[in-house]
Amino acid sequence: MPVQLYTLLILCLTFTHGGCMFPSHHWGEWNGSQLQPTIQKLMKGYNRYLRPNFNEGPVEIGMSLDIASIDAISEINMDYTATIFLRQRWRDSRLVFPGNESVSVDGRLVSLLWIPDTFIPDSKRSFLHDVTVENRLIRIFSNGTVLYALRITATIACNMDLTKYPMDRQVCTLQLESWGYNLQDVVFYWTRGNDSVKGLDILRLAQYSVESYYTSVSEAVYETGNYPKLVLHFTLRRNVLFFILETYVPSILLVVLSWVSFWISQSSVPARTCIGVTTVLTMTTLMMGARTSLPNANCFIKAIDVYLGICFTFIFGALLEYACAHFYTMQHHTIEDLHRDLLRELNESNGNGSIPIVSSTQPNHSVEMGSSVDEPTEQSVNSNTKNDAGSKENMSRQGCGLSSVKDASRRAASIFVVENPHNIDRHARTVFPTAFLFVNILYWLYYLFL
Repeated sequence: MPVQLYTLLILCLTFTHGGCMFPSHHWGEWNGSQLQPTIQKLMKGYNRYLRPNFNEGPVEIGMSLDIASIDAISEINMDYTATIFLRQRWRDSRLVFPGNESVSVDGRLVSLLWIPDTFIPDSKRSFLHDVTVENRLIRIFSNGTVLYALRITATIACNMDLTKYPMDRQVCTLQLESWGYNLQDVVFYWTRGNDSVKGLDILRLAQYSVESYYTSVSEAVYETGNYPKLVLHFTLRRNVLFFILETYVPSILLVVLSWVSFWISQSSVPARTCIGVTTVLTMTTLMMGARTSLPNANCFIKAIDVYLGICFTFIFGALLEYACAHFYTMQHHTIEDLHRDLLRELNESNGNGSIPIVSSTQPNHSVEMGSSVDEPTEQSVNSNTKNDAGSKENMSRQGCGLSSVKDASRRAASIFVVENPHNIDRHARTVFPTAFLFVNILYWLYYLFL
């Protein structure tokens, strides 16, 4: 009895599940006339190797962009990396179907349709995102319009003018061209003009800010023909605040630090020398660090190079100022020592009651005892007088030439003689800050407003 009940229960369960597994064909009331068009029906007789409007005129392709991000802007490689959403629209009469709705097709079926051969001519490296599937979108509208969107990350070249770095503005472009179809086959246009580009207004970059942008339509001329081209121009303005805090402020502080030596006594040779040498070496290190993030082989002088050169000149000038001041101080001490020694000798000689006399000696004449000495005749006296007068005249002529040369040399040397060497530091305290302030005004006016 229990075996029969168990068999009956199994049969009942089998029929019950069978009814659920095999539903009626009238479930949902779907039939062939009510089904939406599928890609198989649209692809019947479709040739993806022929462009739309073949032999009937060019295909008009409208484009729009969404700039998702600009990841890196490199001055060394002169390029930028951007992630964009590229959307292309065109009309294909072979894909018209009845109704007012659209059909979204899986992106992997893009190989069944004709698509434009759009490319970025200035791209160095680019790839299509494929996580979790290839980031493609295909949407077909009832009037035959096809929307094709894809997500691309590309590293694009940008010719930069770094003459005013870091107060520069760079104008970069994003170009879209057709690879194989010329203007007789394909025509590009922006769908909404400048409004075709989105995302640049809210973009946030590390060192730049987007100042302005605009779109243009042109054509690319090659040897094989003229091809359609769309160009997005955008201006990037560099944020100077970062460089002011990193480079300009430290260099200014080093220049001010070099002026501290003007208030230190000239006798403190180690202190003043240490300040001068330390500031020069620190400024050299700062100049080398500022050039590491820039192209090494560039043929132009940048604004930051000019400013660092100005600061280095003032720091080195402060070191030279102490060298000159110390030299004239030692020279002044030497002259004072000489005057002091002369005065001491003069005082000593006056105290002894003797006055140094410089006289010329003549040879003594030996006279024998008992002999008579002849007195000189008048003729011999006259001849001696004439000879002495002639010799004095010749000596005066030679002395005149020598004295003129000596006077000229004394006047030239007096130019470089400083009566009070301490005035050098006193004047440097005013001249150096005034000159540095004047040069800064000219520098910032030129690079910011010219």
